[in-house]
Amino acid sequence: MRVLVTGATGFVGRHLLDALRRAGHEPIAVGGPHDAPPALTVDLLDASAVRAIVDTAAPGAIVHLGGQAFVPQSIADPLGTLAVNATGTAHVLEAARAYRDRVQAPLRVLVVSSAEVYGIQRPERMPLDEGAAVRPTNAYAASKVAAEAYALAWQRSYGLDCVIARPFNHIGPGQDERFVVASFARQLADIAAGAPAVMHVGNLAAERDFLDVRDVAAAYVLLVANGRSGEVFNICSGRTVAIREVLRQLITIARVPVEIRDDPERMRLSDLPILSGDATKLRAETGWAPRYTLEASLRDIYAAARPSTSSGQAP
Repeated sequence: MRVLVTGATGFVGRHLLDALRRAGHEPIAVGGPHDAPPALTVDLLDASAVRAIVDTAAPGAIVHLGGQAFVPQSIADPLGTLAVNATGTAHVLEAARAYRDRVQAPLRVLVVSSAEVYGIQRPERMPLDEGAAVRPTNAYAASKVAAEAYALAWQRSYGLDCVIARPFNHIGPGQDERFVVASFARQLADIAAGAPAVMHVGNLAAERDFLDVRDVAAAYVLLVANGRSGEVFNICSGRTVAIREVLRQLITIARVPVEIRDDPERMRLSDLPILSGDATKLRAETGWAPRYTLEASLRDIYAAARPSTSSGQAP
């Protein structure tokens, strides 16, 4: 099946293209307006351009990854984040509906949201299932709530085959170094190469439900094939680990002595103290199960951060 992937040149998109090929699909990569070839490019805020891309690709499914994914950037530019993440999603949905109606063929749209939509929840409520209330605490989370609402509206009003994924924190080789684990790995790689042995960190007490990006990509492929239309699916491990423990494991992997310093610029007022999810629904409906341990992911991330190294394999 031809699968159009928006945001295909990003961290998750590159892994998803590989996963789709392994599953026998033909992925069509679509990047943003400033991305380099070989991906097609489109401005998600240009409705006619989005429609033209969908018409040209003639897909059997769309995975909508494109958008603004960095929470601090959403705090700095809330309206821009809302525009690209919410209105951009509406443009993809409407383009999909128009194409489906024109060719009279099935078309599935997987809209990738985020576990950030759950916001701050009581610790005893963890792990969260899909029935938990959404309580966005930042502009990024709010934009994803809006994107989900559009997807469900198009499904209910127009019968468009839409599925929503809510991935929890995912990590892996190639992640943007603005994100916490990739930042740790880069700093440690620099120290190993001779930089001053000082690491700058944000909130180490926060607890997160981490998955390897390759496991997340595998879940997306399964949801394209098997997810029920109009449903929301958590993608998560069901376990939490403190950021402090992730850092400790990375330091052990790097085997370098370091001094840890708090960096006020890396702290967020709306940072969630704990976030973990329940993937029972995803497992039951698709048979998905994660393959990568946290240790394996961290070793691959650190290896990718070092010059002249390559990432490892799943355990």
